[in-house]
Amino acid sequence: MPSLDLLATFLEIYRAGSLSAAAHRLGVTQPAVTGQLARLEEEIGEQLFVRSRKGVTPTPRAAALASRVSLHLDGLRDALGSSEAEPTLRGTVRIGGAAEIMTLRVLPALAPLTGRGLYLRAAFGLAQDLLNDLAADRLDLVVSAIRPTHQELFAVPLVDEEFLLVGPPSMARTVDADRLRTAPADALAALPLVAYGEELPILRRYWRSEFGHRPANPVALVVPDLRAVLAAVEAGAGISALPRYLAEPALAAGQIILLHRPEAPPLNTIYLAVRRGGRPTRPSPSCASGSLTRQPDGKGSERRWRRIYVTA
Repeated sequence: MPSLDLLATFLEIYRAGSLSAAAHRLGVTQPAVTGQLARLEEEIGEQLFVRSRKGVTPTPRAAALASRVSLHLDGLRDALGSSEAEPTLRGTVRIGGAAEIMTLRVLPALAPLTGRGLYLRAAFGLAQDLLNDLAADRLDLVVSAIRPTHQELFAVPLVDEEFLLVGPPSMARTVDADRLRTAPADALAALPLVAYGEELPILRRYWRSEFGHRPANPVALVVPDLRAVLAAVEAGAGISALPRYLAEPALAAGQIILLHRPEAPPLNTIYLAVRRGGRPTRPSPSCASGSLTRQPDGKGSERRWRRIYVTA
């Protein structure tokens, strides 16, 4: 899954029409923008822009990508508040999500807001438990791996997680390459699994999506943290399916091996979920009072978080 930084840079290039203009908008150097674009194109495996003296022209793939991500990136910017004027923030935002994506993606992105006075309280847990807390007004935002079914909640797609089937090099060498190409599930059937949960939630989805049935492999280890799953795979405990953003550094370092190359890797949509209506208010320990206001987008009764701002 490409990082939000790469997608945000891509969108600025697409809208500005040139690398230099995008760099100016982002407040970074042109080589930095060029480097981020190159990384994104490498991850996607396709050229996104045709360069010329007049700037850049988006390819059809770029147009499709911009159409898919622009609404979500703009919505996330609105939800987190524009930093252009750098206003002082006051109040508390209670946000929940899975420990892995919160630790590696969400909290680093939100960290600058704490320097402007916002107080963040993060909660880790399973998606359904966190959505229940959101519905009960114990959280304000949830980054959820499942779409909420509560009538009082509303969610917008945030980003798609792409899953990769990986294993340690020592195990990969035991798999017959020809059989792996023609009958991958059979070729991998003897290899032990490192799972995120007893019901093999991610592995089950991968096997059903790509092979048409549940995995029949023996299970070597179950641990409810994808970072621990990765560490166990690196140590040789077994094979597993992991999000690209988590697996990619270890793949690049040769600590794990990609075992299967589907035409389109399985995806899981991550949602940003909030309560419909209402005006949650939680005072920050550092201020007397605060509030978070949700604004309707004007499209019928549907509401989404257009902006989060905090007032005294």
